[in-house]
Amino acid sequence: MEAAAALGASEIPGALIVLILVLLLAFALHRSAPRETPTAPQDGPRANGQARPQEPRKAKAVVRARREKPHQHSFAHRLLVAALKGHSSPVTCLDFSSNGKYLASCSDDRTVRLWSTRDLAGREHRCLRINMGLDHAELVRLSPDSRYSRTLYWAFIVWLANAETIRVYKMTKKDDGSFTFTATSGDFPKKHKAPVINIGIAETGKFIMTASSDTTILIWSPKGKVLASINTNQMNNAYATVSPCGRFVASCGFTPDVKVWEVYFSKNGDFREVTRAFELKGHTAGVQSFSFSNDSRRMATVSKDGTWKFWDTDVEYKKQQDPYLLLTGQCAVPEPCRIALSPDSRTVAVAGGTDIVVYNTRHGEEEEHFLGVHSHCVTDLVFDTTGRYIVSCGDRAIHVFHNAAGHRAVVEEMEAMLKKTGNKAMQERLEQQISSAHKALAAIYGKKY
Repeated sequence: MEAAAALGASEIPGALIVLILVLLLAFALHRSAPRETPTAPQDGPRANGQARPQEPRKAKAVVRARREKPHQHSFAHRLLVAALKGHSSPVTCLDFSSNGKYLASCSDDRTVRLWSTRDLAGREHRCLRINMGLDHAELVRLSPDSRYSRTLYWAFIVWLANAETIRVYKMTKKDDGSFTFTATSGDFPKKHKAPVINIGIAETGKFIMTASSDTTILIWSPKGKVLASINTNQMNNAYATVSPCGRFVASCGFTPDVKVWEVYFSKNGDFREVTRAFELKGHTAGVQSFSFSNDSRRMATVSKDGTWKFWDTDVEYKKQQDPYLLLTGQCAVPEPCRIALSPDSRTVAVAGGTDIVVYNTRHGEEEEHFLGVHSHCVTDLVFDTTGRYIVSCGDRAIHVFHNAAGHRAVVEEMEAMLKKTGNKAMQERLEQQISSAHKALAAIYGKKY
């Protein structure tokens, strides 16, 4: 009995071991078996009872392929003369020829276009397109008329974004009477260490100016030789340009001043030197932009202090005479601002954001306020050489406005002079100018003015 009990007791642990091994083997076989993944029926109900929407593959492909068209900015105003459309990318710079016959524009679309100003008031706006190849022009300047200088043999110059240099384009006339533009051999050497913010050609044709965002302004010969380097000492340059008369180069920046230099040449046309002429002092914060009148006897400035100022620069600066501040006005547009002074200095246009405001320089009063002119911030703002039009860019379209404020300023000024003069010949001239201004306003507004 004891032997049997001992035998039974020894068999129990063995049986338990065998049972455990069998269970482990069965579990391992279950884990290694392939599982069937349940698939919900395409047209059947969901678990919550809602129907499953069908999404055909073709529909998805159509959705992926569909591209949103770029939004076309719409703008309308009674003083809008024309919207010049031709560029396929935003326009970055504008420039009128000195004879007033052409308007040049450049864009990110790798083209420069020359528009005929005779067509501005018409329905069709003709232009010549010049391709920039694999680069695009950020700045463009038309050369002055050939009657001023024989050294200028090109049609325009551009500042190329990728090459970071000035390129000269020559205009030639074909046998059929049309024109073609070809780049001359050799771009200007790279001299600037910071991005270039503006370029210009002197009306005399004797020099070219380039200004970068540091404190450097370079004066070049028409053939690409650096004649002089100017350090503006303004922490940075916000804007710089050549005066319409071709004598001065000016800049503004971090400081609340505008600095003006005179570029001297000898009687035989050789470069002599660049000397400081005068400064415009009166703002309390950095000047963002400035503009000359056609004869450079007046200037307008706009500053971060929220004001624009109108100056008399017809002074004897060689005798240390400072310019006179004639007027201070308040800016009604957001920063950053650009300013343009009409050729006759009677009106000022200030652009900020997508808006443009026109002021009378006689009283500083706001004459016109154009809201939402472009879909992006205004990148350039200019008057044509006659002062009849104000032209702006900020997207693919170039907007041309009547300068109605300029005509009203002529009437106001001439009527004030008429009351003071007793000279009959002078009275007749003034009355003729007043009559011409009234006719221009009547044509703009479509009624007797």
